[in-house]
This record gives sequence, C-alpha cells and structure tokens, in this order.
Amino acid sequence: MARKRRSIEVFSMSFLDCMSCGFGAVILFFMIINSQSEATTDQIKVLQAETDKLEIEVLEGRKDLALARTSIQKLETEDEEAKEKISSIKALIAELQAELTENDKQTLAKIEAAEKLQSDIKSLQEEVQRLLALQQDSEAAGERVRSFKGEGDRQYLTGLKLGGDRTLILVDCSASMLHETIVNIIRRKNLPKSQKLLSRKWRQVVTSVDWLSSQFKEGSEYQIYMFNNVAVPAIKGTEGLWLKMDNANQLEEAVNTLRRTVPENGTNMHSAFQVIRDMNPRPDNVILLVDSMPTMDAATSTKTSIGPGERLNMFSAAAQLIPSGIPMNIMLYPMEGDARASISLWALALKTRGSFMSVSRDWP
Repeated sequence: MARKRRSIEVFSMSFLDCMSCGFGAVILFFMIINSQSEATTDQIKVLQAETDKLEIEVLEGRKDLALARTSIQKLETEDEEAKEKISSIKALIAELQAELTENDKQTLAKIEAAEKLQSDIKSLQEEVQRLLALQQDSEAAGERVRSFKGEGDRQYLTGLKLGGDRTLILVDCSASMLHETIVNIIRRKNLPKSQKLLSRKWRQVVTSVDWLSSQFKEGSEYQIYMFNNVAVPAIKGTEGLWLKMDNANQLEEAVNTLRRTVPENGTNMHSAFQVIRDMNPRPDNVILLVDSMPTMDAATSTKTSIGPGERLNMFSAAAQLIPSGIPMNIMLYPMEGDARASISLWALALKTRGSFMSVSRDWP
C-alpha cells in the first residue's frame, strides 16, 4: 500500500514563538531607548534653562558694566567742569582782590588829602586863636595874680571858659595818669615813687593846673581837689572852703602838692562830682582834668575788671550828682582803650553849657 505522503509546514509554533519573542525584545529595546531618551531630554532642558539663566545674568552684568562706565565718564566730565569753574572763580577772586586793593589805595589817597586839608584849616584856625589869645593875654596881664611861662607860644588855650567868681578844679590823680597805654601803666605802677612822679603824662597834668591857676582873675575864689578812689583838696583842712586868689603863696602850695602827689588807685567820679554838690556856695565854673571813664563808684571795690558798659553806667550815675546850671569844662588827656570817654565827656560839657578839649601832648 502506498504510504501517504505528509505535507511539509513552513511555519510551526516554535518559529512563531521565536518571532514573537524577538519582536517583543525589539519592542522592549525601543521602550528602554525611548525611556532613556526622555530622561536625557529632561536633563538637556534643565541644562538649557541654566544656560539661559547664565546668559541672562551675563547680559545683565554687561549692562551694569556699561552703565558703570557711563557713570564714570559722566563723573569725570563733571569733575573736569568743576575744576574749570574753580579755576575761573579763583581768577575772578584774584581780579576782584586786585581791584579792591587799587580802590583802597585810591580811597586812602583821598582820605589823606582830606585829612591834610583839615589839618591845614585847623592850623590856620589855631593860629588865629593864638593871636587872639595873645591879644587877650596882653590886655589881661595886669589882672593876673600868678604868671605862667609856656614853651614858645603853646601856653594859649582855645575855647576853654575860665571866667567866674568861684572856680573849682577837679584833677584826676588815678593810676591811669602814669601813661597813655595800659601796658605801660601796669609797668610804671611798680616803679619807685620818684620815677612815678616823672611820668610825662602826670607832669603835663600838673603843668596844666599851673597854667590854669595863672588865668584866675584877681579877687576871685578857687578850690583844687584831687580824686582817685576818693576826693581830697590839694591843701589839707580846706574841705568845702573857697580859697582867695589874693593869697599867692597858698595857690603855689596847692600846685606844689600836686607835683608831690603820686597817681594811684582807680577813678571814682562819684566822689569828684559830690564835691561840686557839697561846696557852699556852689561853684559857677568847674574845670575837670581827666583821661578816662570811671572804674569805681565807691572808695573801695572788690571787682578786678570793669567792662565798658559798666563804666558808662558809673559815669551816667555820677553825672546825676552835678547840680544844674554849673558849666563843666573838660580837659581830656590821651588814654588808649576807652573809646567812649570822648563822646561821653563831650556830651556832658555840651549838656552843662561848658567846653570840651582834647589835650595835645605838647601843651602847655
């Protein structure tokens, strides 16, 4: 019997299984690759983001750097402009200073010219007054009790009122009469008595009193008081009394007492002006020889320094003691550092209808 021939199958289960497994492996392989690819992509994105951030920061840094450079350039420009302005201002200041100096020179020249003219006018006026005084002296020579011989023609005096039946002379004999400057006053205060008496300023005051006494008319009365911290008469025992001009020896003794008196202590105008009030009968003419404002208002004081304002108050209070109707003729001697003395004493002379003069160094 013939055998039945078996048919051959190309595909079998075993082959399909292999193919399936292979295909599955390929799919698994692609899935693994795809998974890794996604992880790599995420990482790349992170790195890209960081890169972008760094690029932004770099750009910002470059921008800030550009702004800083611009600011530096602007500051440098402003600095140069400021230097140029400073140079211009300095040049302008120098120019103004030069102009001011030139104006000062012109002003000084004008002032000097004006002062010279005033000096010439004053000299001419003094010459006229000198001639008038000489004429009056020659007419009144027979009426004087004492004579006084000045140096050259300097014994004349302009404007001082010397008339009156009762003349009171108040002489400042405080320490300031030792010199015109404060420093030299302090120095001379420590000198011996004999050298103090030789002080030029004090000798000038004494000589002035000597000249004044020679101008008293015969038959009149007088009194000479010295004052520093207190006021005392030149002749002891004559407090409140009027002395007769007929007694020439007594007048000579009063002047000699001044020559022997040493200037010392402070200036108390209260005591000096109180003398005017206490005289009976009161004087009809007062001559005050002084160099500064008062430094005290009582015989003693505990103060070591007195300001200008306080000295002015002391003077104003002392001036209230002067009775009305009595002219105050004031002779002011040089003294530094007391600017208010001239105007205050001048005002007192004006108020009392007296006269005021600033004594020159070479008078009488």
